[in-house]
Amino acid sequence: MITKKQTVLVADDDPRLLKLIQRNLEIANYRVVTVSDGPSVLKQAESEEPDLYVLDIMMPGLDGREVTRRLREFSIAPVLMLTAKDTEDDKVAGLEAGADDYLTKPFGAPELIARVKALMRRAKQYTKEATTPSFTTGELTVDFSQHQALREGQPINLTPTEYRILAHLARNAGRVVTQDDLLTKVWGPAYRDEAHLLRVNIARLRQKVEPEPSNPKYVITRPGIGYSLTKLEPNGVS
Repeated sequence: MITKKQTVLVADDDPRLLKLIQRNLEIANYRVVTVSDGPSVLKQAESEEPDLYVLDIMMPGLDGREVTRRLREFSIAPVLMLTAKDTEDDKVAGLEAGADDYLTKPFGAPELIARVKALMRRAKQYTKEATTPSFTTGELTVDFSQHQALREGQPINLTPTEYRILAHLARNAGRVVTQDDLLTKVWGPAYRDEAHLLRVNIARLRQKVEPEPSNPKYVITRPGIGYSLTKLEPNGVS
């Protein structure tokens, strides 16, 4: 049986780097589509339906952040953002746009492949360890069997990363989950110190699941410790 190769769309306006990334991903057995500007990403996204995007944050036409924002209107495929700036503000800007992870230039092929594999794995696995089909709190339901969340019965368009955060909180509803535990569970042990990854994704998650994101009733911050998912009855009473 021939297994279909997963498709990675890579966008960078540096032709040498683009070729290098393509070569290393193909060696790792991925099918690679390359483009050199932002508008081409959106055009290829429609026809190729990539499993993952690797986007340079600075591209002609549309930068990586704007491309990611537009991708998130119709795609939950993981986005790995490439940035030449190793500052938290730059990383956070990419994450806030909808990226799942980032890689700072210059980087080595092993690190690139490791990040891509980790994102692909998380996107596929979701919740193999789920022991119950779903969890409901108030008007929010996490359907473990279908790997999705619903609010008032309507599906919520979560990225794989956002879903994994919510699912892990749901499995521990009513209990505080530490920041380290969430980072390790969702991203992996190497991400234990990447607090901004979690902070930005929690903010994105609240924008989608909370009736009032600035005054959350589901995903609650426990200062200095972590986060918890409130257990509410269907009428909203805890």
